[in-house]
Amino acid sequence: MNAILENILFRRSVREFKPEQIKKEELDAILLAAQYAPSGSNSQSWIFTVLQNKELLLELNESVSESIKTLDIDDNYPAKINAKKRAENGIFMMYYDAPTLVIVSNLKDYTNNKADCACAIENMFLAATSLGIGSCWINQVSWVYDKEPTRKVLSKLNIPDSHMIGGCVALGYPVHFDLKAAPRREGTIWYFV
Repeated sequence: MNAILENILFRRSVREFKPEQIKKEELDAILLAAQYAPSGSNSQSWIFTVLQNKELLLELNESVSESIKTLDIDDNYPAKINAKKRAENGIFMMYYDAPTLVIVSNLKDYTNNKADCACAIENMFLAATSLGIGSCWINQVSWVYDKEPTRKVLSKLNIPDSHMIGGCVALGYPVHFDLKAAPRREGTIWYFV
């Protein structure tokens, strides 16, 4: 098996991070991979906002917690239901205390905004895995980016009002790094030959 396919099979979501910060050259490599993701019509209209300041991370977390408390949950997505419960109980921690969080935003009125963000995020995951760095997709900011407490912090981080949040990436050295392939994945595949 080639190295790229092996990296895809070994990638895992990490939710337990060591407190030490990742190296600048590792972060730069991960962000370079994000910038080389495909984008619709090669628009490259995304912004990657890197948070490594502990106080700002906690401020964003608190603003998202306050915003999530106001959500009317109209779907059965377990993560959203659990996030609201954790926020209401004062135990909300969306980024798992990772030392780095990358917020991926894109133009609200751009048709391909979510797809472009998702491609960039996947590139970050694969680059991180190849460097021995743990990563996890963080959804919560994308649910509430337009609610006042969260929008206030995003503005402080220079994320334009014209942008939506496609997702965030928690990055850090994992407490445990499992180097075996993920369990077999199931899915429907149809062939017409």
